[in-house]
Amino acid sequence: MQKNLVIVESPAKAKTIEKFLGKDFHVMSSYGHIRDLKKKDFGIDIENGFTPVYEVPVDKKKVVSELKAAAKKAEVVWLASDEDREGEAISWHLYDELGLSDDKTRRIVFHEITKTAILGAIENPRPIDINLVDAQQARRVLDRIVGFELSPVLWRKIKPSLSAGRVQSVAVRLIVEREREIRDFISEAAYRIVAVFTKEEDGQTYELKAEYNKRLKTKEEALNC
Repeated sequence: MQKNLVIVESPAKAKTIEKFLGKDFHVMSSYGHIRDLKKKDFGIDIENGFTPVYEVPVDKKKVVSELKAAAKKAEVVWLASDEDREGEAISWHLYDELGLSDDKTRRIVFHEITKTAILGAIENPRPIDINLVDAQQARRVLDRIVGFELSPVLWRKIKPSLSAGRVQSVAVRLIVEREREIRDFISEAAYRIVAVFTKEEDGQTYELKAEYNKRLKTKEEALNC
């Protein structure tokens, strides 16, 4: 087994990247995500800060087993998933599920499959960006919370097997709630008192502007203040 294990998302990229890196590198694919929220029992521990509860799907168990075996034999594991929320989350899941450690793990990204880009990435590793990971987890949790309740409504009213668990559903809900707040808002008149004072000093005339620090509800109240 080679000293370096590189894990990418797509198997189509693996062979090309391995040619660029040479004999000391072995490139494998995670085939996308290796973990997801548990399908049973909701998959979110709401009582403990909406903590996600993950599992390795049945169709990914073989891939994870192969990656774990290869990672144990490698001196350094290079996590090379895409540079976006999903890619960062994939690297984070790999790090956790494969039992990796900081001293033997490197996170790299590249934007084109060229020798220059790949070698440049190897020379400039970085830590996993936990902010991107948290953003992806928040999206996934919102998808599940909304979709878990809304999808069955779609199945009954529109068509079976439709999913309402995407972020668009969350956005629509936020828009609807905001629109209801706007419609329910009752406007109230408010009056303010502003005064301009004139002061003479050394032959000079000055104007001082002041405003009463309270808003008044009626015109009469303002006039009598």
